[in-house]
Amino acid sequence: MTSSLLRPRGRIRTAPATTGTPVPVKGGTEPTRILDWHEPRVTALARTLGLRADADAGPVASLRRAHRWIATSIRPVYSVQDERPVSQVLRLGRGSCSQRLAVLEAVARAAGTATRVRGLVVDGAFWYPRFPRLRHLVPDQVLLAWPEFRLPEPAAEPGASRWLTVSELFGALDERGAAPGGGFTNAGPETLFEAIARTAVDWDGAATLCPTGAAPCDLSAYVLTDLGHFDSRDALFSRHGQTLCPLARTVAEPILGRHAAGS
Repeated sequence: MTSSLLRPRGRIRTAPATTGTPVPVKGGTEPTRILDWHEPRVTALARTLGLRADADAGPVASLRRAHRWIATSIRPVYSVQDERPVSQVLRLGRGSCSQRLAVLEAVARAAGTATRVRGLVVDGAFWYPRFPRLRHLVPDQVLLAWPEFRLPEPAAEPGASRWLTVSELFGALDERGAAPGGGFTNAGPETLFEAIARTAVDWDGAATLCPTGAAPCDLSAYVLTDLGHFDSRDALFSRHGQTLCPLARTVAEPILGRHAAGS
């Protein structure tokens, strides 16, 4: 049984109204409090990865290279401070799945690629395999900031662009679902951050099939609410709060913030 006691009070996480013409969420490249790419540690990382200099290879190749660096250089832990600035994550050399996704967004913005996030409220039961003896402490709702990157459309008219979800950074979902190994199990050392490079992470049930007998790629059954898109993860957390309430974060962070994922 998951717990609702750890959730922030007074936050109503409902899907946006669908009446009228929706206002497009444009995202941006500006630094934010979380995506503080103007800080020296982040700008130095962007230079080290050569993201701005890699215009000929294209933004997708740059983002993939940044993802691989983050996956191997920032130790995965269970930190619960989703609003921790990227510069602090780099200083610590460790971060949660959410924090490492924020690093990817920050270096993308530093390279001139606009980002935005989709807010997903995911059933806490999705994390049961990681905490089999502590299910009663798993929050009933986990708020995910799932990044998207605005990329130019080379075959379209000048200035045309599209949004690429991080789930498809390494290929279309149907292609990733057909790869051997099955879907994401949410157990062991692999986190969602690593999983997107190996398999399909499908939050929409877009007919993504994994090999028979393997872990599923379709994770849509765990999505409780789709909160829509936000210009930044700062805007998402400002409106809907983080996964845990402030007291729970204060108590849990000193322990979980150093605990390696999968151990």
